[in-house]
Amino acid sequence: MLKLIYSSFIFCMIVTSSFAYLGPGLGSGVIVATISIIVAIFAALFGLIWFPLKRLIKKRKKKEQQIGKVD
Repeated sequence: MLKLIYSSFIFCMIVTSSFAYLGPGLGSGVIVATISIIVAIFAALFGLIWFPLKRLIKKRKKKEQQIGKVD
């Protein structure tokens, strides 16, 4: 088991050149993906906060209307 750990560590430490072309489309794709993840997180937080709050406001208005009708 120890040999496997050492050999995998040595294998990961070997540095070789990679001959690949990363065009300008990759940079814009990364930027768009990052922005979309951030927007999705904020949309989820907004949904988790707003919709229960909206339901609470509706219940409160309904109670106030019922109280106003009784008086």
